[in-house]
Amino acid sequence: MKVNGKNYRTVWMEGSAVLLIEQNLLPFEFKIFEAKTYLDTCFAIRTMIVRGAGAIGAAAGYAMAQVFMQAPATGFSEYIEKAKKDIEATRPTAQNLFYAVGRVYNAGKKSIENAVKEARQVADDDAMTSQKIGEYGNELIKDGFNIETHCNAGWLAFVDYGTALSPIYYAHHKGKKIFVYVDETRPRSQGARLTAWELKNGNIPHVIVPDNAGALLMSQGKIDMMIVGADRIARNGDVANKIGTFEKAIVAKEFGVPFYVAAPMSTFDINCLSGKDIPIEERSEDEVLYQSGTDEKGAINKILVCSPGSHAFNPAFDVTPSGYVSGIITEKGIIRPCEKDILASA
Repeated sequence: MKVNGKNYRTVWMEGSAVLLIEQNLLPFEFKIFEAKTYLDTCFAIRTMIVRGAGAIGAAAGYAMAQVFMQAPATGFSEYIEKAKKDIEATRPTAQNLFYAVGRVYNAGKKSIENAVKEARQVADDDAMTSQKIGEYGNELIKDGFNIETHCNAGWLAFVDYGTALSPIYYAHHKGKKIFVYVDETRPRSQGARLTAWELKNGNIPHVIVPDNAGALLMSQGKIDMMIVGADRIARNGDVANKIGTFEKAIVAKEFGVPFYVAAPMSTFDINCLSGKDIPIEERSEDEVLYQSGTDEKGAINKILVCSPGSHAFNPAFDVTPSGYVSGIITEKGIIRPCEKDILASA
């Protein structure tokens, strides 16, 4: 994706350092964060400098490679095992994180060079699968479609291209006239901040809508389809995604709006039988109680926007049962979650 005329990936590696787009500053400031050690990369994942299933996975894979590169000769194995647990503890719901760490960890058992090579391959695979998701998803989009999204599953959420936005980019490049309703304005405002910023950069017509406007828009026939991403998908097709996704799926089914999930096969958890087995991450209440933005001078400020002294409950994800999902757009094609074990049909 181009920013200011230059092509960027969301996360990449130079030497032993991991470079990441600092997403906490977007859309107000574009800056690169340098993670010199695996602990720095863990910090970037945990504090959402990098976010989104694929980007988290790639960053975690690079972190695992850093571990092998930086491990001391004395106590090498113990260092590796502890560091692996540190990385896996950063974002417990994101399946791509565990997938990437496992790949790089197994490669690193052969050599440090293999670990680095595998981490780069994880990132390359992520970009390639996202591109394929765009091609398959484009087949679902008709000229003149109005599409609603929730949260951010664009190129910022992956190494490049993205998942939920990838079909939209592909359709736009093919000359289809599309319009995007951008949802998720709280608690992290990843739709309002990141998805809208991406679409603006891509010159794709869009508008930001409040989280609770979906039912109104669908009841008025203004939404032709909905596409969201996923952080983990169970074997039966249940989908964990940004909190609020389940509500959108319920409304979409009520009004007959096709509800699609876009995700690579690496997001499927073969050991997770249903959504009941997916751990739901609970984040700091400050994400609900406070908001950040810029003043007239361009300075980023954080302010309290809720009742002083009140507490907040902040689950990061919810689970949408497979019965609400019209299809899952993967790099292998579109999977219809109508069987007990959808991976058997993939």
